[in-house]
Amino acid sequence: MTEFFSIISGSSGNCTYISDGKTRLLIDCGLSGKRLCEALASLHIPVGDIDAVLVTHEHSDHVKGIGVIARKYKIPVYATALTHMNMSVGEIDDSLKMPIEPFKDFFINTIGIRAFSLPHDAADPVGYSFYTGNEKYSVATDMGFLSDEVMDCITGSDGLILESNHDVEMLKFGPYPYPLKRRILSELGHLSNEAAAKTAVALAKSGTKHIMLGHLSRENNRPEIALLETFNALNDAGAKIGEDVTLTVADRFKITRFGGI
Repeated sequence: MTEFFSIISGSSGNCTYISDGKTRLLIDCGLSGKRLCEALASLHIPVGDIDAVLVTHEHSDHVKGIGVIARKYKIPVYATALTHMNMSVGEIDDSLKMPIEPFKDFFINTIGIRAFSLPHDAADPVGYSFYTGNEKYSVATDMGFLSDEVMDCITGSDGLILESNHDVEMLKFGPYPYPLKRRILSELGHLSNEAAAKTAVALAKSGTKHIMLGHLSRENNRPEIALLETFNALNDAGAKIGEDVTLTVADRFKITRFGGI
């Protein structure tokens, strides 16, 4: 049975766990090594049992703890060449740096993986789809818009973590300086609640059963606002939430599993 859940998610830190019972992977590690150890210990998973960390991009809320756990536990780090070059995580032994390329499938032990390019203001940002038996799970956050290419990659996912970063009106009238607002709203910024809701409808229509909204902004969003936007869109499209599809918002500070409403 596949385990796929968010350890933390938000503009202050991101980390996701997936396992098919044989292989254990992290997607990003945007929290301290100590906090990661505590979170995994609550699940009776030693950090040393993690087989690899896959990195989406080099921003600190995704890589904060990678250097520490790679060095201490000799955990391989998978990322594109440009992401490896741009991560500020201290020295990592070259033997632990595993280069990947978007759209080239690979395996880590028993889990099949495809990285796909995302439109974001980073060196070479990617999302990931994971194949465990007959199931597919995806992580797609940190993107300014949902391109046809990304949609093709995440369609068919049984479950996914989808960015729902900001409420557009909260962002426009919030405290951020104008250049930062412009960056977030750009095609290399972050996905809004409205865009996430439209994406969730399309995915539910294609058979996705579990949707988790993630990477919410602390300043420009609220879990209840993001949830309501997607709930209403799914409901208006005729989806029975809780039956046809589950809808969950990833918590900023603690482990979140699929279920929700």
